[in-house]
Amino acid sequence: MTTVTAATGEEIKTEGRSVRRPRWWLEIIYILVLYELYSAVRNISGSVLSVTTATQHGIDVVRLERTVHMINEVTVQKWFLGSHWFIKFLDVYYGTAHFVVTIGVLAWLFRTQVGRYKHWRNVIYATTAFALIGFIFYPLAPPRLLGSEYGFTDTIDTVGGLWNFESGTVKNISNQYAAMPSLHVAWSLWCALAIIPILKHAWSKVLIGLYPALTILAIVVTANHYWLDILGGAFAFAAGYVIATSIERVRRTRQAAPRLSSAA
Repeated sequence: MTTVTAATGEEIKTEGRSVRRPRWWLEIIYILVLYELYSAVRNISGSVLSVTTATQHGIDVVRLERTVHMINEVTVQKWFLGSHWFIKFLDVYYGTAHFVVTIGVLAWLFRTQVGRYKHWRNVIYATTAFALIGFIFYPLAPPRLLGSEYGFTDTIDTVGGLWNFESGTVKNISNQYAAMPSLHVAWSLWCALAIIPILKHAWSKVLIGLYPALTILAIVVTANHYWLDILGGAFAFAAGYVIATSIERVRRTRQAAPRLSSAA
């Protein structure tokens, strides 16, 4: 894999083939379009009807998990509630790493791994689009928004982080009823699997490999997700990977067909 410098639209030789670097401004447009789709979904699932439905779905998830005797998220949360500094760390981590790490990995791939960038960009876009479908058809209130009788503690409210969901900007851009599937899990898996194969040192592979595990711990301890959301996030990533890979395979086949015909 050839390391390249920043440029726009030039041909780059990598792994024995020429790859055209995507134009940065076009990539920003793609991101903005995806954000607009997210905003539309947020407005739909933020309606009064969806909030009522999302809360009932949350109650249903708790009942189902307890019926099949899954480890109670409340129990896991209580293991850490006595450590104020760690809860504070997880609150900050939950609100920042999800975006900072993902954008960092995407930017790094764009600048230095152009041969892998398009594929993994398509994977995260497909993963996110798949998750948006879940947000529309299954709005789900996170544990922290259920009634006190379910035992969850809203750590953002009781301990705090860099922000809270009622602050102006965060309130306007966040969808609090989009717990299923967990994009935190889906994106953290994407980050790890996108770059582990190209990291040179064992310690760096282990470090990024632990990122999804720490993310899972954070979303459970802060009462932002259920176990089923975690499984949903993993499924969303797997679906996104399959969708993106399949589309790319079809596209390559169609591009190769004229060349094969002319060669014949």
